[in-house]
Amino acid sequence: MYTELKSYQIIIALLKEYGINQCVLSAGSRNLPFVHSVEKDPYFECYSVVDERSAGYFALGLAQQSGRPVVISCTSSTATCNYWPAVAEAFYQNVPIVVLTSDRDPARLGQHEDQMIDQVGMYDRHVRKSVNLPIVRDDEDFHFCWRLTNEALMELDHHEGGPVHINVPSKWYSTSFTAATLPNVSRIERIDLEASGEVWQRRADVLGKANRVLLVPGQSPRLSDGFKDAIEAFFRSFNSAISVEYMSNVADAHGAINTSVCFDSRYCTEKKFLEFAPDIVVSWGGNVMQGVKEMLRHCRAPFEHWLIDRDGKVRDPFDSITTVFECSPETFLRNMTSYAKTRSGNDMEYYNAIKEYAASVVAPADRWTNIYAIRNVVELIPPGSVLHMSINNAIRITNFFKLAQNVRVYANIGTHGIDGCMSSLLGQAQATDGLAFLIVGDLSFFYDMNSLRIRHVGSNVRILLLNNHGGEEFYYNGIWQDEASDLHTTARHSAVAGPWARSCGFRYLSAEDKDSFDAALPEFMDAESEVPVLLEVFTEMSTDAKAIYDFYDASRPRDAVSDMKRAGKDFVKRTIGKETAVKIADKLGVRLR
Repeated sequence: MYTELKSYQIIIALLKEYGINQCVLSAGSRNLPFVHSVEKDPYFECYSVVDERSAGYFALGLAQQSGRPVVISCTSSTATCNYWPAVAEAFYQNVPIVVLTSDRDPARLGQHEDQMIDQVGMYDRHVRKSVNLPIVRDDEDFHFCWRLTNEALMELDHHEGGPVHINVPSKWYSTSFTAATLPNVSRIERIDLEASGEVWQRRADVLGKANRVLLVPGQSPRLSDGFKDAIEAFFRSFNSAISVEYMSNVADAHGAINTSVCFDSRYCTEKKFLEFAPDIVVSWGGNVMQGVKEMLRHCRAPFEHWLIDRDGKVRDPFDSITTVFECSPETFLRNMTSYAKTRSGNDMEYYNAIKEYAASVVAPADRWTNIYAIRNVVELIPPGSVLHMSINNAIRITNFFKLAQNVRVYANIGTHGIDGCMSSLLGQAQATDGLAFLIVGDLSFFYDMNSLRIRHVGSNVRILLLNNHGGEEFYYNGIWQDEASDLHTTARHSAVAGPWARSCGFRYLSAEDKDSFDAALPEFMDAESEVPVLLEVFTEMSTDAKAIYDFYDASRPRDAVSDMKRAGKDFVKRTIGKETAVKIADKLGVRLR
């Protein structure tokens, strides 16, 4: 029988998955759940060494001679400190040791709790990886604990390898051993360029048998011609489609479909998404802003997630990671294609189904909002230009419309802050001969307005400033409550950019309706302008936010059941509050987010 503590159950189960069975155990009460669980399991070879300093060195020698990783386990506080010398030695000799330190309730740290010190990251730079596990209370905690434990164990033999540290907090002493079985957990596999051809062949065979392979590139730099060729070859070899947004810079690749709208949860129901649920997701790059991330995260159909990461790091945005390929995306695509069986090929069924669904999206109504302004600029941006989008609405709305090929797209979504997008665009403009466009909201603009004074502002700069007098996003996401919210949340204001823009050498244009915008647009898009141009568009943030919802509601496929469900969810959230509703729904296994 095993401990009732889920974190230790996960650790023990994963130790088995990784083939780690040697444990050096030191006496204590906090680590009793682990100690008693493994000493009763015949899979494990257990050694008793009371003194932790000796235990660490004993494990070092055991691992060196056996050539296999060794677990060391101790109680909390100073016991963990006694591991330090052996851990450091293991680090510099690249010896694989799993340092398993038991801990107390994190809420008690610094509160005069007995036998408690700060153990998080205590071995600092002398371990290959250090993780602090959550106390497992629900499925999300379980997945987080599983992922962190995998991340640690994966580093034991990564490159040169070495010791790893897993800190395991618990709220109470546990002497209950009621679990007859361990949870069903999986090992995250990492494949690198040193892997055998047989390993790559097996993966190519899996892809060849899959009916639905969905490529989901995140934010990425501009593709080389060679990368485009690799994507096309992969697309032709496997039953695949590419779900893209503009920041991926893959939108003009063969097989790419802009799914920003059709896979958004406000447009697509969970039932509908199941029609397109993938067998395998292949991802690379940075952040994914589009709705496919949320749909995959909550997808009820199981799928494998193959992540391509040059550093071999674990990134699990869809809560489904199974494999990490430590290589470039281009290398992965070329390897898979080269190992594809001659009979492999794309029957186009999956691609055509998603493409047809994406084509069902109806363009937003042609009324005066910031949607109108963005559309009429985006669809006129010439090939070879640069486009930088500030966060949230600028990104969301831009992806509604068709962008010309060979436009290089940027957004500061690594940190997702409002600061610095204008300065970044000016730097990007300095490094290109083409036009450089910025789509920016008013809060982002005024936050970074000093950047207009930069000496190196070229005549190729075009700034579309969406001034709706505050933070529209807070209306869109339901945070706005009443007029009081406009003071501290939406930061409603009456500022205008005209005087400042002119003083910085910009040609300043403005629009308050469709007619004035249409009149200003040709001058804004004029590639021959000898000075940078700023077009300030005045709308109302509550109207702009409603226009997006109206767009989703008017264009999405309708059915009575899904409409009733949406209405019911909205009613519940309005009645008892969104946070309370989500908590109750999660307990019932119902998605309400």
